Amino acid sequence: MDPREILIRPLITEKSHRLMEKHNQYTFEVHPDANKIQIRKAVEQLFKVRVVAVNTVRIPGKVRRVGRFTGRLPDRKKAIVTLAEGERIQAFEGI
Repeated sequence: MDPREILIRPLITEKSHRLMEKHNQYTFEVHPDANKIQIRKAVEQLFKVRVVAVNTVRIPGKVRRVGRFTGRLPDRKKAIVTLAEGERIQAFEGI
């Protein structure tokens, strides 16, 4: 898989911003079939940083309702990537 297919988008929330500042951890939404090794290689290749650890979380899709019609949001996968001491991802710095 191409690294741009593995990393779908960065997740910017209050909690993820706190993780960036205190623990040097960055949060991404990733392809549901990607494993930790693929995620590590994708982050290292795209952002030219050294990754120490990768934690993943599967998020089941929620049921949504509009009037009498119900639907379901897709399942997602989130990765929390810990970088080596002193490493930063420049794309996140201005946020």
